[in-house]
Amino acid sequence: MEGEETSSRPTPWTSGILFGVLFGGLASAVSTVTIGRIWAACDIGVNASSTSLTLSVLSPLIWIAAAVPWIVLYGTLGKRHPRAAVLGGLLFTVWFTWFLVTWLGMVDDYPDPLCPGNIPPWWPSLIPT
Repeated sequence: MEGEETSSRPTPWTSGILFGVLFGGLASAVSTVTIGRIWAACDIGVNASSTSLTLSVLSPLIWIAAAVPWIVLYGTLGKRHPRAAVLGGLLFTVWFTWFLVTWLGMVDDYPDPLCPGNIPPWWPSLIPT
């Protein structure tokens, strides 16, 4: 067909899906591993198998919750301002990972002598909880 141009460049929505899958998976992996380490260090939970089951159920939900904002953000902002879309997505992913780790990982109402203040001893002091 003459006169038709084909674009090999992906649309912002497609790029948003790719970024969402990539960074959502990364946020999910980092969050679940860190939460698991916190729970193990602070002796939270009944046993390792129940903790693993809980985290394996949470992992895909975290992945979806981290991927959807990337898709929306990059799909709407990515065509005109792709760098701003990537920066906003990265900032959201870092904030979301921190929020999940501090909200789900550090249980406030779980008294444990192993973790004073429910903060594991290996947690960096410059990262707020």
